[in-house]
Amino acid sequence: MAATPAYSLVSPAVPEWLNKGDNAWQMTAATLVGIQSMPGLVILYASIVKKKWAVNSAFMALYAFAAVLICWVLVGFRMAFGDELLPFWGKGAPALGQKYLVHQAKVPETLIKPWYPMASLVYFQFTFAAITTILLAGSVLGRMNIKAWMVFVPLWLVFCYTVGAFSLWGGGFLYQWGAIDYSGGYVIHLSSGISGSTAAYWVGPRLKSDRERFPPNNVLLMLAGAGLLWMGWSGFNGGAPYAANVDASIAVINTNISAATSLLVWTSLDVVFFGKPSVIGAVQGMMTGLACITPGAGLVQSWAAIVYGILAGSIPWASMMVLHKKSSLLQKVDDTLGVFHTHAVAGLLGGLLTGLLAEPDLCALILKNPNTRGAFYGSKGWVQFLKQLAAATFVIGWNIVSTTIICLGIKFFIPLRMPDEQLLIGDDAVHGEEAYALWGDGEKYDPTKHGWHASLHSDIAPSPNINNGARGVTINL
Repeated sequence: MAATPAYSLVSPAVPEWLNKGDNAWQMTAATLVGIQSMPGLVILYASIVKKKWAVNSAFMALYAFAAVLICWVLVGFRMAFGDELLPFWGKGAPALGQKYLVHQAKVPETLIKPWYPMASLVYFQFTFAAITTILLAGSVLGRMNIKAWMVFVPLWLVFCYTVGAFSLWGGGFLYQWGAIDYSGGYVIHLSSGISGSTAAYWVGPRLKSDRERFPPNNVLLMLAGAGLLWMGWSGFNGGAPYAANVDASIAVINTNISAATSLLVWTSLDVVFFGKPSVIGAVQGMMTGLACITPGAGLVQSWAAIVYGILAGSIPWASMMVLHKKSSLLQKVDDTLGVFHTHAVAGLLGGLLTGLLAEPDLCALILKNPNTRGAFYGSKGWVQFLKQLAAATFVIGWNIVSTTIICLGIKFFIPLRMPDEQLLIGDDAVHGEEAYALWGDGEKYDPTKHGWHASLHSDIAPSPNINNGARGVTINL
């Protein structure tokens, strides 16, 4: 009888340095963040816009998710997390080779070292790059030329997103200086909000009729998309420590506390000032609460998460409902979904609050400088607040300038805005497809426009006895 062969306790696929729990959590977190975009924002965008823009809005998100992934592995990841080229930019190179992806992940010097392969980190960080680009799209829905968008996505990723990511996360000058952005309040939310409003300015406004009346075509489906965003945020902030550790758990509970508080505050303000709660307002409050806590999710105590939520539900509400209506500058920019308010204002607010409320013991668990603290915890904390302010200034300035250059460069070859003929019709003119096999918005039934094929016309006779806003039809079988 042959002897049973002896096997190594460590498989080649499970090297000694790999922590299965950390790797499993990192891949789970990456999947949760990916679901926020696909299908989360695809569903949210398709349902929150006017019916005639449902397909176009969903496609903009879908295209960006795919395009960002390919650009990310070809050059973007190592521009954001590779060797330094400039104090704010890494050396671009592919992140595709097996020898690169199977080795232990490397990140800038912190107290936490990832115990999983580089492949896990590449995909996790891709999902952040993708959602940032898709959030930006919310500012230009309903009128940006789809061909211009297809060019804009890779250019913005390479020349804008990677700069913020390297500067604050990848070992760049803001990271070395000690500015804090736990999970993307600046890299993602401030960046997408500022770039989105800048792009909206250069693209131009929607048609006057669309800008004045732009109702959601499916509020319940909008809530489904919003729910995917909220639940996915546990991976968004919970994956930031690069380990399944205590800090990840704190980040997850703080994230949900802030979101719930902000939603309730925003809804309460709607009731007080407008007499009724708004479902769209509740979603906006949820979003601002999530964006606001992101830069400090694992660095503040849970009572502070309630403070984040209160301010996230009130300050962006005031900027959207009061300041926007009184500011001639803001009125000039047609920001379709108010990304400036829900992400730029909320992300900036969260970054500054982190400079005030970052708790020393929690900072010592993860940050490079173990003496980091917010101003609330001692006079030296004011230095941290000033660093947060300076970092925000850099992110805002870079996004305005780079997005402007990208838009003007594209405009030289491709119109940024759709022609008015397409804007009047919407999806059918742009894609030759419509979201729903029905008609509405008050127009009369037209068999050539509303989905009836020419081959069926001989079997369809108009029914003069039905008139509920569109003529009925009788199908003779």
